Amino acid sequence: MTTTANDISYRLEQKRRVQADFPGPKSVALTERRKAVVASGVASSVPVYVADADGGIVQDVDGNSFIDLGSGIAVTSVGASDPAVVGAVKEAVEHFTHTCFMVTPYEGYVAVAEQLNRLTPGDHEKRTVLFNSGAEAVENAVKVARLATGRDAVVAFDHAYHGRTNLTMALTAKAMPYKTNFGPFAPEVYRMPMSYPYREENPEITGAEAAKRAITMIEKQIGGESVAAIIIEPIQGEGGFIVPAEGFLPALAAWAKEKGIVFIADEVQSGFCRTGEWFAVNHEGVVPDIVTMAKGIAGGMPLSAITGRADLLDAVHPGGLGGTYGGNPVACAAALASIGSMEQYDLNARARHIEELALGRLRELAAELGEGSVVGDIRGRGAMLAVELVQQGSKEPNPELTKAVAAACLKEGVIILTCGTYGNVIRLLPPLVISDELLLDGLEVLAAAIRANA
Repeated sequence: MTTTANDISYRLEQKRRVQADFPGPKSVALTERRKAVVASGVASSVPVYVADADGGIVQDVDGNSFIDLGSGIAVTSVGASDPAVVGAVKEAVEHFTHTCFMVTPYEGYVAVAEQLNRLTPGDHEKRTVLFNSGAEAVENAVKVARLATGRDAVVAFDHAYHGRTNLTMALTAKAMPYKTNFGPFAPEVYRMPMSYPYREENPEITGAEAAKRAITMIEKQIGGESVAAIIIEPIQGEGGFIVPAEGFLPALAAWAKEKGIVFIADEVQSGFCRTGEWFAVNHEGVVPDIVTMAKGIAGGMPLSAITGRADLLDAVHPGGLGGTYGGNPVACAAALASIGSMEQYDLNARARHIEELALGRLRELAAELGEGSVVGDIRGRGAMLAVELVQQGSKEPNPELTKAVAAACLKEGVIILTCGTYGNVIRLLPPLVISDELLLDGLEVLAAAIRANA
């Protein structure tokens, strides 16, 4: 008998419950302790402190229960305390927490590489390297591309987010809060126009035409023969959950192949069943040269990876890739268990079901509010969905409303995240194991908040 997400049992009651004195006294006290010891540059969007989390619920230290529509930014796709992940971590910790794979290797690292080689797009021979964070994976993907091609230039796109390290800040498009006053940045990074259907000047432009626009600019400004890599999020994350027009990604990938350019798919946020496929590029049959992964890979444990063509990764000299903690044995155990749960519960199918439920409810809201309302666009795939909020009667971004909606949702016991180059996008990233009942309850709260603040 096939096990599905509907068969999952939860430790915590899957209901939201917020007391009148929110945030509660324990969270308030922790906030005061935090002010004295934690750098103010580290910000938190929710003013409560977590004590427990399970399924689609986050419970704080004061006993409040929140519907989780953020998954720790697309990390806890299998839930924040999936029994298989918890069990695998406990077993791994009992044996050893670290030896450094570059010193005394272990099977878990090899096993994770085998799984990633199997799951990533394409049937070509592949190699994998494990790291700790998404930014680290992106840095190393670019390193590999530059070494393998002997070229320097790297192409990124408008609205991109690739991380907070020096090179990944250069690749990232949004200045505040990620880049402001942190320069100078790594050189030989060039930015090209993204396919952003909702905000195209010409609403009739196709994906192929948008790709041609970018390719023409690359040829004029850099020259295809000088480009080491094109890096792109198949669905942009922090930039606003932008889904490029159909045909955009395949056209870019085909041109990159023609020019000997390494095509890097940054699947840090969109990977591991989040969009209803193992990877978002699968929706259009694109096979990248290198895939970067993190977030949902290990059920909340810190792990990232790059998987790519064997000839590219094997071009790097021994010792050229690695890191002290990269592929930590406990994180590897968590990744193997997390992938197992994704397959056991068919979380790709679950993500597609979440899309059907959520888009249906959001489109009902848009129809109710009428044409020209504050709901400018509803988009996304699987359980990576967005609502772009605008000024009434225009496409002018409305970040003030977006903040107000997020605050209203939190007050009612629903955690939602915001994003977007203009700060006007609500992004929905529920755990893929969330129940239908809890998801629909959270969506009703969101709809009421938009309706009340519009």
